[in-house]
Amino acid sequence: MSVVEVNFDGLVGPTHNYAGLSPGNLASMGSREQPADPRAAALQGLAKMRRLLELGFVQGVLPPQERPDLATLRALGFAGSDAQVLARAAGEAPALLTALGSAASMWTANAATVSPGADTADGRVHFTAANLHAQLHRSIEPPASARVLQKIFGDPRHFAHHPALPAQATFGDEGAANHARLCRAHGEPGVELFVYGRSAFDPQAPQPQRFPARQTREASAALARLHGLAADGVVFAQQNPAAIDAGVFHNDVIAVANGELLLHHEDAFLDGARVLDELAGKLARRGGHLQALCVPRALVSLEQAVRSYLFNSQLLTRADGSMLLVPEECREQAQVWAWLQALLAADNPIRALEVVDLRQSMRNGGGPACLRLRVVLTPGQLAATHAGVLLTPTLCDSLERWVARHYRDRLVSRDLADPQLLDESRAALDELTQILKLGALYSFQRV
Repeated sequence: MSVVEVNFDGLVGPTHNYAGLSPGNLASMGSREQPADPRAAALQGLAKMRRLLELGFVQGVLPPQERPDLATLRALGFAGSDAQVLARAAGEAPALLTALGSAASMWTANAATVSPGADTADGRVHFTAANLHAQLHRSIEPPASARVLQKIFGDPRHFAHHPALPAQATFGDEGAANHARLCRAHGEPGVELFVYGRSAFDPQAPQPQRFPARQTREASAALARLHGLAADGVVFAQQNPAAIDAGVFHNDVIAVANGELLLHHEDAFLDGARVLDELAGKLARRGGHLQALCVPRALVSLEQAVRSYLFNSQLLTRADGSMLLVPEECREQAQVWAWLQALLAADNPIRALEVVDLRQSMRNGGGPACLRLRVVLTPGQLAATHAGVLLTPTLCDSLERWVARHYRDRLVSRDLADPQLLDESRAALDELTQILKLGALYSFQRV
């Protein structure tokens, strides 16, 4: 087997709900307090994974995190039994309970930044869990994200794990959602693109006015150093503040890369011409040829790009070219769908579309690419990866039955105070660790 890119998708957790916790994420804010369907959300995610498996791609799964996060509630002074902690938090700090009950770890594009061995100085795959400093409900994720990645990629001969960057505004890090890689082939040295929204040390640089910029240049530079990336294999680009203010809270909502192709909106980057020139030059020195496919604002506005999540699609390499995996919402935006049809008729690497229904995730502001973490592995590295999380048709069947047994079909944020939901969630996660052969992963299993 040759070098492969594995998509590790996050399983949607049992507490999936619409609490509108994410400023700058228009879908999340717009769905606030609407009833969610955790069962449908999990099954939709699995259907996407199954389809990629059917198409011949290597697919993995990452487990949800334990929610509500009672350990953090106790650290914040809520004492007593689990039921008492939930009741007191619901009475005294309902917004805090809502944040600590979020299932947002399902969007594993934020779990970490990953650099393949072809790019790193020591030839190992490097992982740094994102600190997700910008938002409370996500800032509690890094320890569990790091733990599960270390379990799955545990062989130090093949994998290197770095602690999350300091949880401080200077080093705000949102993971792979603001990171992309371009290369001639997955196993060859590539160019890693780090996109940031602001520089903590350059307050005079243009800033968004409506919504916060979450990723800093300082964090991106630290990641490149930690991963042992050569300077001529890295490009730093500032996200267009106007795009952030339009609801582009992460770069993967406005640009996506695969192989030598960069699909991006005209307004993705602050200095787009400079970014493309630097990418082209550095990729050329690695034997590649940048294919920049720009979507003009005259054909697809920023508003339409955000509403359709066109750029949060998955670009995946097939034997005959590339496939674009797009959310159902693209078909519902007439101008976006017209552009996609024109794309298929033009001369470019994208030759087919796969439309997927991820409405439960989309209503919280997460499309196809939000749900996955890309990890490039050599045959030896793949063999060293924990096999229990690599998807097969049999495993997919088991996970679908698991969801049907344990997940509710309706949830609102006030349900997070229900002790029965906590028991249901723990029972589900306990069984999941057995299905995935991960051992005692959660705190309630280690008591």
